[in-house]
Amino acid sequence: QVQLIESGGGLVQAGDSLRLSCVASGRTFSNYNMGWFRQTPGKEREFVAAIRWSGDSTYYADSVKGRFTISRDNAKNTVYLQMNSLKPEETAVYYCAAKAGSINTASRAYNYWGQGTQVTVSS
Repeated sequence: QVQLIESGGGLVQAGDSLRLSCVASGRTFSNYNMGWFRQTPGKEREFVAAIRWSGDSTYYADSVKGRFTISRDNAKNTVYLQMNSLKPEETAVYYCAAKAGSINTASRAYNYWGQGTQVTVSS
């Protein structure tokens, strides 16, 4: 089992920045690829970014490329999501997730999920 706890969400204005963190416990963190997803009520969970277990490969949704950066610190069992130039339509609950094996952008491929952290972007 892998336990994931997100933090760093909050209320910001459009154009502001926010950094989310996700701390993992349980199994060896460096064995897992990590992803960030977001979800609003009534919608499917949406892929945002993913990072390979080694940190040497990252993937982003087109909508966030150039504004968001995913990173990880395996010594601290933590994955981050730096979000810049936030938009009101990016208001959502943001989740981190972990999966072993190959990296993937599909939420159904991830085995472990955090409880989520709310990000609200006001216009």
